[in-house]
Amino acid sequence: MSTQKDGKTTQAPRAAKTRGKAAVAQGDHAQAHAEHGHDHGHAAHDGNGHDHAGHGEHGDACDEACGHDHHHAHPMPETGGIYLVSPSSAVQDPAAVELACQRLAAHGFQTRVDRGALLTHQRFAGTDKQRVAGLERAIRQKHPIVMATRGGYGLSRILPAIDWKAMADSGKRFVGFSDFTAFNLALLAQTGAVSYSGATAVADFGGAEPDELTPLLFGEVMRGELEILSFETRDADPVDARGILWGGNLAVLCSLLGTPYCPKTRGILFLEEVGEHPYRVERMLAQLAQAGVLDKQKAIVLGHFSNYRLAPHDAGFDMPEVVKWLRRTVKVPVVTGLPYGHVPTKATLPVGQKVGIATERGMAHLVIDEHTH
Repeated sequence: MSTQKDGKTTQAPRAAKTRGKAAVAQGDHAQAHAEHGHDHGHAAHDGNGHDHAGHGEHGDACDEACGHDHHHAHPMPETGGIYLVSPSSAVQDPAAVELACQRLAAHGFQTRVDRGALLTHQRFAGTDKQRVAGLERAIRQKHPIVMATRGGYGLSRILPAIDWKAMADSGKRFVGFSDFTAFNLALLAQTGAVSYSGATAVADFGGAEPDELTPLLFGEVMRGELEILSFETRDADPVDARGILWGGNLAVLCSLLGTPYCPKTRGILFLEEVGEHPYRVERMLAQLAQAGVLDKQKAIVLGHFSNYRLAPHDAGFDMPEVVKWLRRTVKVPVVTGLPYGHVPTKATLPVGQKVGIATERGMAHLVIDEHTH
């Protein structure tokens, strides 16, 4: 497809963008990044962090049923800067974070790397206490956006130690993916504040061949420019609904059931997963259904479920069969094709923000700025 800007048209794979709108076409499932986030990182620095100016030069640089009033919805100022933290697994490649800083600068984001972002303790980016301290430094520094370097595992260990009110009151825009789902959902459950799920520093800005669209979608969401995200959907159930957008990684969401960090949101639930056989995905969806979560939603929007292997004895049991089972099981519209998951092209989505979702003629439209209408 093509990108239109200032009257000129240039080719852009799998997407067409117009003013305030982005349309992402559904192609073959891309291969997922390894585990829940790539292993990459950055050298540690003294002080709270290390600034990265242009091109890597160092310098200064729910709806009514959820129980919250959502007064923490973020205004959208100028782009500002990004503070990088590592609240989950240890990063591995300092050069990848350096490259991510350069590419973020090219997109208009000055970056600062937290001094603990490259710490290593077992598989984690430092001890639990050190990773909590990194988040605490993040809300005291000047940059308005706080981005995770990667996912992996580790946030669920530190949820009870995080001052959620302080996180929400800071006004920072927290962004991460995969394991960061635990942070997104806990912040929503504890405070009603909006955070973001999608881009991470290394997976989306530090790779050898970064995706063309993911950084653009991230930038538009951070600047408040993206009004509608449109994408191709196959056999979608008819839907025209509005509600609080919430969700993320399926396994992480299931791990929060029964805890004070799982939102009781009746809204629009979006999900993705990587490296899980379809029967495991179905089992987790069954858990959500039997826990009463799914039938309370106004719509279920599925992203990519990628990087799994089928066995001969599956005998035709695959992800499309899981989707058919889900539609038979719940009384909620199910929409597929969301450009979100462990794949190169992913949207950055506002967790906890009121949105709209509608389908028509093979397309789905996620209205990001629904709260302003």
